[in-house]
Parts: sequence; structure tokens; C-alpha cells
Amino acid sequence: MSVNIYRLEREALENAFARRLLVEYNIKEVTSQRQAKNGTREFKFPVSCFSKRMIKWNSEHSLPKTRLRMAIFKRGYIRKTNGAWCPYPINKRYRQNFRSTWLRDGKLTTYKTHIMAYQLVSDPIARLNIMLNYYLRNYAK
Repeated sequence: MSVNIYRLEREALENAFARRLLVEYNIKEVTSQRQAKNGTREFKFPVSCFSKRMIKWNSEHSLPKTRLRMAIFKRGYIRKTNGAWCPYPINKRYRQNFRSTWLRDGKLTTYKTHIMAYQLVSDPIARLNIMLNYYLRNYAK
């Protein structure tokens, strides 16, 4: 089986999953041509972009009526694209050791620190599944 056939089959499975999201959960794909060219898929959900907790803290009628939008990126990120000043990553986070070397006073100095990194998801169907589970856990009624 060639790589192209495998890629076409995986793309067909991904498209079938996206259609299932529309039929079962009323989640619409709103990907622009530019996003599709870059390998990004964006979805619009049938709920407010604010979580259940935010709606509980505020009265529901005082919040804007914008709908939740989430995107999956070819690079491996899953992001909530509205409701915040920047796209909010949904990927799991983990602690990572980080080292950097600098030239200080003519000597090489290595600094060690811990940073928080995001777990990238390589499989597009897994990204769709993570996005759906996030929606069901935090937004579905």
C-alpha cells in the first residue's frame, strides 16, 4: 500500500469524523480556505464560548452570545479560538527540563530550568477526539 493511498484513507476517516460531529452534536466546520491550505480545521459549537463555571458565576443573559470556536492545527495543537485574548491551548501540559548556554564574561555558562510544555498530538483523528471530549466535559449540558 502506497503512502498516498494511506494518506487519502486517513483523510477520509478524518472527514467522516467531522461529519459525525455535525450529525450527532451539531458541531459545524467553519474552516476558511486559508486555514485549509495550512492544514488547520476550525469548528463552531452550538454553545456559548463561556464555560459552565463562567455562566454560573455571571448571569447567562449578561454574557455575550458568541459561540464556542475551536481549531485543530496540523502541527499538533488544539486551541479554543475565542473567549480569551489569545487562542487558548487545550493540549495537556507537562514539566520539561530546559537548558540554555550563554556566553558570560568570556565563559560558557549553562542554565537549567523547568518549563511547561504542551503535548503535541500527531494524529488528526486523535485531535478531533480530544476536542470533542473537551467540549463534552466543559460545555455540553
